[in-house]
Parts: sequence; structure tokens; C-alpha cells
Amino acid sequence: MGGTRRGFFGWHVVAAAFLLAMFAWGINFYGPSVYLHALHAREGWAPSLIAAAITLHFLASAVVVSVLPRLHRRFGLVPVTRAGVLASAAGLLGWGFASAPWQMVPAALLTACGWAVTSGAAINACVAPWFDRRRPAALAMAYNGASIGGVVFTPLWAALIAGFGFDYASVIVAGASLLLLWPLAGRYFGFGPARLGLHPDGAAGPPAPRAMRAPAGPLWRQPPFRSLSLAFAIGLTAQMGLLTTLFSILAPSLGVQGAGLVMSLATACAVVGRTVVGTLLPPGFDRRRAGALNFVLQAVGCAVLALAGGAAVPLVLGALLFGLGIGNLLSLPPLIAQAEWPAEEVAAVIALVTAVNQAFYAFGPGLFGRALDAFGPWAPPAAAAALQLLAAGVLARR
Repeated sequence: MGGTRRGFFGWHVVAAAFLLAMFAWGINFYGPSVYLHALHAREGWAPSLIAAAITLHFLASAVVVSVLPRLHRRFGLVPVTRAGVLASAAGLLGWGFASAPWQMVPAALLTACGWAVTSGAAINACVAPWFDRRRPAALAMAYNGASIGGVVFTPLWAALIAGFGFDYASVIVAGASLLLLWPLAGRYFGFGPARLGLHPDGAAGPPAPRAMRAPAGPLWRQPPFRSLSLAFAIGLTAQMGLLTTLFSILAPSLGVQGAGLVMSLATACAVVGRTVVGTLLPPGFDRRRAGALNFVLQAVGCAVLALAGGAAVPLVLGALLFGLGIGNLLSLPPLIAQAEWPAEEVAAVIALVTAVNQAFYAFGPGLFGRALDAFGPWAPPAAAAALQLLAAGVLARR
């Protein structure tokens, strides 16, 4: 393999990670809102009951992802990824065929395990060994699979459920994920560049060592880690909560189809924003500053939504500004960790940051839903704007 972008095998790994992210988010992140609607319509269960199972899915995943680096060291990237794909597929079948509320519990625990070992920390573990200088662009491209998962799977779920029912729709998606991702993991995730006689980025030699501070005790006791994890936990709680309520905020003014279109455009903006940051971020630019600016951009979009008063143009503008920052809340933590921790610690930093994030944002939909019910459509974006400004301030502290 050559060292050019066209021939360097690392870019094939990025493409494989893109597909893994697309299925992981389509099943385990965007999927739960579909499961809630489908089970409520089919079984008549209270949305709050189904939402509790979804919260369990995210909280249990936070526990598992915190030990992901240890699982990778003990069992290897390929077996762990395949186990995650299998768990996601089995859990999806559990959701699809659930006929009693208790059956959502094992389904949620299975999809939680699958989500933990195929989501953000796992994508970073697949891609990071292949890139150093080009890592921002590589991770941006891989993580774009998460956004495309929302674009592809939401209408796909709707079409499959309408045509076959939720139970058989789950069989189709679970089968497709196994058929595609099982061999893909073995082909692309089983080795690093050294096995092919290559160096990161396809360069002629190894990357120059960075001047890096010595580890200062457990991660929880390191101020940079606390600020990084807390900032993105706050930001993702705001983001998850607003995304859950955004359709309801837009629909009264834009109609159901218009709200759906704006939601899709916001997701597309996430791809644009992540790609711009990944490809244009200067090598020496402070990545924390980039993260803080991203939070501020989202806060501005949320403020526009809160002040829109039902007017169509500011609603659309606010949603698009908010959307531009969505993707970077996933891709920036690994880049900040790369710049601030020794290479051997980055995987542990990202796994623990992801665990903290999920433990926080699991409660976002419920909290923002209550704010919408209690105060009206201005409240969720106003709360999100305040939280994102708080996140920007926390991230700026080291």
C-alpha cells in the first residue's frame, strides 16, 4: 500500500469505521425514538414506561464503555466489535418482538452492550492508530457515519415498519448489520499500520514525539480531564434534550413535513460542520478553543429558536446554526485528548469521557420534555443555550 490518500490503507479503515458508525447510531442512538413510537402504537404501553427502558439502555452503556480499553486489550478489537454487532442485533430483535414490558429490560441491556463497543470510543480505537497529523480529518470522516445513520435509518425504519411491522423490520435491520459488519470488522480492524510496514498517515517515518506532560494520577483527579468530561457531558445533555423536542417545537409553525425537512437539514449541517473543523482546523490551533466556539455557535442557534416566537425564518435559521455544531460534540473530545494526553492514555480518556457523557445525556430527553410541557416551546432551546454557554466556560478551564 502506498502512502497517498488514495492508496493508504488507513483510509479504507476510515470507510469501514464510517459504516460501523452508521449502523451503530442507526440502531442504538436514533433507533430508540422509533422503538418508543412503534411499541406504543403496537402494544399501547405508556411512553414513559418505554422511555424508562431507553434510559436504561444509555445508562448501562455508560458502564460498559468505561471498561472498553480493557476489553480491547484483553480480547482484541475484532472480537469485541463483533460481539457488539451481535449484541446490537440480538437486542434489536428483543425490542422488535417484545410482547410484555419486562422484555424491554433484556433488550435494553443487549443494545446497551452493543452501543458501548461500537460507538464513539470504539470508532476512535479503530481509526486512531492509522493517523496522527491527519487524525482530525480521518475522525471527521468516520464520525460522519453517525450523522448519515440518522439521515438513512430514520426514514428506513419508518418504511420497514409500515411495510412489515416492527418485529420483521427488526429482523431485516439486524440481519443486514450482521451480514455487513461481521466480515468488515475482520477485514479492516484486526491490525495496525505496522503490520503492513507503514507509519501513521502513510508517512515515510513515525510521527515526531510531542512534548507531553507526565500523567498526574488517576484521570478523575486531573483538572483537564474533569473539565473536558464535564463540558461535553453538559453540552450533549443540552443537545440530546433539544433534539428530542425540536420536532415538536418546529411542527406547529412549519407543519409535519416542514419540521421533518428542517430536522434532516440540521443533520446534514452536522456533517458540514464536522467536516469543516476536521479538514480546516490548523495544526497548532487550541482544540479546546475550537470546542468552546462550537458550543457558542450552538448557543446562538438555540437563542434564535427561543426568541423565534413561531416565525418560520428564525426557526429554520436557529435549527441550522444548532445543527452545524452537532457533529463536533462527538469528534472534538478525541482530538483534544490527542493533544493533551500521552498516546497510551488517549483510549482510556475517550472511553471515560464517553461514559460520563452517556450518564448525563440519558436524562436529557425527559428533562427537556418536561420543560416543553411546563413552559412552552421557548423553554427547551433557552435551557439548551444556557447549558451550552456553561459548557464553553467549563471547557476553557484546564
